Amino acid sequence: MSGIAVSAKLKEHYDSYYQGESPWRTLGALAKADNIVTSCASIPHKKILDIGCGEGAVLKRLSDLNFGEDLHSVEISQSAAAAVLQRDIPRVKECRLFDGYSIPYESGQFDLAILSHVLEHVEYPRKLIFEASRVADYVFVEVPMEHTLALKRDFVLDFTGHINFYSPKTIRRLIQTCDLRVLSQSVTNPSRALYSFQYGNRGIFKYLAKQFALATSEAVACALFTYHCSIVCTKAWTNARTCHKI
Repeated sequence: MSGIAVSAKLKEHYDSYYQGESPWRTLGALAKADNIVTSCASIPHKKILDIGCGEGAVLKRLSDLNFGEDLHSVEISQSAAAAVLQRDIPRVKECRLFDGYSIPYESGQFDLAILSHVLEHVEYPRKLIFEASRVADYVFVEVPMEHTLALKRDFVLDFTGHINFYSPKTIRRLIQTCDLRVLSQSVTNPSRALYSFQYGNRGIFKYLAKQFALATSEAVACALFTYHCSIVCTKAWTNARTCHKI
């Protein structure tokens, strides 16, 4: 795996991607952080590393919720690292720049590593998952599940920078092929407030329709609409406690 690095094209895409605090990311971070807290409350989480933390919206929310005592972060984007430091989040100790794959911390240094809406952006997701499980005892992963019936046949890079597209089954299998054991998995809908922010009044109907579909049949809902999938995992050989029914 030596020599693996973020391509120049993607690096350029993210270098100036973040321009201070974004209301949309701040609002989205509320549900993302709540998913982390709900999924990881029963496992050690004193020392946390947020990998690919963006502008720090999730870190800010975790700090506000008093989740984790020492929050650390790494980013490939200079604009993101600058945005995190400018926020002066109370529990955040540092934000380091890294090459996108080799995490600059010693093995086992953290209780929990967070990969929240990161794996859809990276060219070599297994490399980053292996690194996350090297530096932390537990790993939290959340991705948007965009591998639906509506997924277009051909790929075109857009502003979101998503290059990987997952379903509940494919993200679970990806994690398991990294010699990790899944402790919990859940599917959630982005918040009603976020839909309203993005789409106005029609966003409420969109949210309610997706909530109804998810409650009726998760499998059908995930084939039709994009949701978020959260997974907590640990090394296959670790004697870890199960945090939720799988």
